[in-house]
Amino acid sequence: MRAVLFSEFGVVPQVVEVADPVPAPDGVVVAVEATGVCRSDWHAWRGHDADVKLPHVPGHELAGRIMAVGPLVQRHRVGERVTVPFVCACGVCPQCATGNQQICDFQSQPGFTGWGSFAEYVALDHADVNLVPLPDSLDSVTAAALGCRFGTAYRAVSRQGEVRAGEWVAVYGCGGAGMSAIMLAVAAGARVVAVDLSPDALTVAKRLGAEAIVHSTEPVEEVRELTGGGAHLSVDCVGLPVTCASSVASLRKRGRHVQVGLMPPEQGVPPIPMHRVIADELRILGSHGLQAHEYPAMLEFVARSGMDLARLIGRRIGLDEAPIALSEMDEPVPARAGVTVVELPIP
Repeated sequence: MRAVLFSEFGVVPQVVEVADPVPAPDGVVVAVEATGVCRSDWHAWRGHDADVKLPHVPGHELAGRIMAVGPLVQRHRVGERVTVPFVCACGVCPQCATGNQQICDFQSQPGFTGWGSFAEYVALDHADVNLVPLPDSLDSVTAAALGCRFGTAYRAVSRQGEVRAGEWVAVYGCGGAGMSAIMLAVAAGARVVAVDLSPDALTVAKRLGAEAIVHSTEPVEEVRELTGGGAHLSVDCVGLPVTCASSVASLRKRGRHVQVGLMPPEQGVPPIPMHRVIADELRILGSHGLQAHEYPAMLEFVARSGMDLARLIGRRIGLDEAPIALSEMDEPVPARAGVTVVELPIP
């Protein structure tokens, strides 16, 4: 099969021929029809994730069709269209037993712990626990955005953040996760202030329903003024020390901060004002993906609210363009707004 492969961290990957994967006894092989290009993939390529072993194929936001099934798989069949969370859970550990597969003790992650979906085929483990069937109404390009950015934003805003109608929500970073968070907060009846350094991204944020936008390297006071004393909920979708600290500082008393953007230690530690966390009883939470069993509720919310997930998509590219799209994420301000999705021919 053809796949995007890198053998050195930070060196632009190449599209090469590699061996086709085979399914584990409890796993499947999926023919990839679409896969998102995510900043998490950039972290893997840059060497920020200790789970990544070289040589490596990145990619974790995917949708496609099952091509091979292991002998222990009971719930899925060849030909079924599926997607998958970026955390593939084991299904038996204490976290899985309590429904928290997104923080499974023995999780695997396509594109991180193993080869991912920047390829014609990808192997996925524990299929009965992790695969999510796709409705015919949801095309593969749109579905590819669900596994990481939209799913993580759904958990961040709706579950961890417990957004309520009428509340102010500050969204730091208007990439794929930030755009998803804006759409979800607006659909829940919240008022959104979007923060970004890209004018194009902020234009998209306004189109998605953000009531206010902030274009500044020091946005805290402006956010607090716009929201009448601070946001009830603030979500950092960037993952830099400065954006994390600014998000926390943007909160009103008893506000909630949810961290979505990854924060590798080598990028620095955010200066969290713990005196304010204590005095104002702030809540600091993380959001690490979404369990497969939560997908039906998420899709039902999308359908009920009339949300158009296709609005997340910025551009569609081929597999040969994926290496450059990945390396372009070196720039702190994205060159293009919206989610970039790699489309592959249907076999």
